[in-house]
Amino acid sequence: MENKSHALAAGLFVLIVSALVVTLAMWLTRDSGSYHAYELSSRQGVSGLQPQAAVRYKGVAVGKVTYIGFDPQISGNVLIRIAINDETPLAPTTFAVLNYQGVTGLAYVLLDDAGEAQPKLPNGPSGLPRLPLHLSPFSQLADQGQAILGRVDEATERLNQLLSEPNQKRISTALTNIGQAAGSFQALGQRLDATVSQRLDPALEAIPALAAQTSQTLQALQQTSNQTSSAAAHIGQAAQRLSAPDGVLDQATRTGQALTRSLERLNAVTLVRVERAADDAGHAARQVGRMAAGVKDNPQALIYGSGSTLPGPGEVGFVPPEPVLQP
Repeated sequence: MENKSHALAAGLFVLIVSALVVTLAMWLTRDSGSYHAYELSSRQGVSGLQPQAAVRYKGVAVGKVTYIGFDPQISGNVLIRIAINDETPLAPTTFAVLNYQGVTGLAYVLLDDAGEAQPKLPNGPSGLPRLPLHLSPFSQLADQGQAILGRVDEATERLNQLLSEPNQKRISTALTNIGQAAGSFQALGQRLDATVSQRLDPALEAIPALAAQTSQTLQALQQTSNQTSSAAAHIGQAAQRLSAPDGVLDQATRTGQALTRSLERLNAVTLVRVERAADDAGHAARQVGRMAAGVKDNPQALIYGSGSTLPGPGEVGFVPPEPVLQP
């Protein structure tokens, strides 16, 4: 009986301790927060994502993954159900993406906001709202991997063509030519150095004397410039004197104005009188000419006066003389 009582006590102790451990585990893992369920549908693989994986919003833990399976609505897609704390500030611009924790390979769901509103997806068969799921950077890299490998292959092929045997020969020839050109440049540099040493050094020695002569010339030019400035000043003073009131120019102007008035008077009075005297002299000369012509035609007019003259042929009262008869 004593052995059975000890076994019963030990069994009761184990049961009590087990119950306490389970109660403690339930108490430690309890979650009193309020959650709202959402669904995600991914056409990419979700390797590394496990149930109870974290759900983060801008890096802050806001929920967990509750289910991973296949989407009955879209064939071939993976269905992920997540529980998000009701206090999470979700917006119409919120989207989800699968992210990985460093190099561990473990994945979690990251929620973030885009710059524009995301298209609203219809609810799944379970009636839960769905959030848009974008491709992760690793998925995008995997999608572009084939194109990247193709470009790497193309670049490798071009590199092989560039390093082909004929091109290697051409490169070797080019390097040889470059070496020869470098030698030629070195020889040319030595010749130039010798030329500078033999011909330019004497010229450089003559530079101080030339500089002294140049300085003297500049001094002479400066003196000439000063003299020119003084002469210009004298000329300016003479010009001021000429243009001053009652100066030479002013007096010449007045003299010219007086001469102009004298010419106007000569033209208006004296020339008119001279013209009249010339007309009178011409008239008198014409009368003298007519008188001289009359005296020439009838000289007795100087003694008997002009009298009346007999009409000539063709004039009124002309009588032809009678003919003289010869015996």
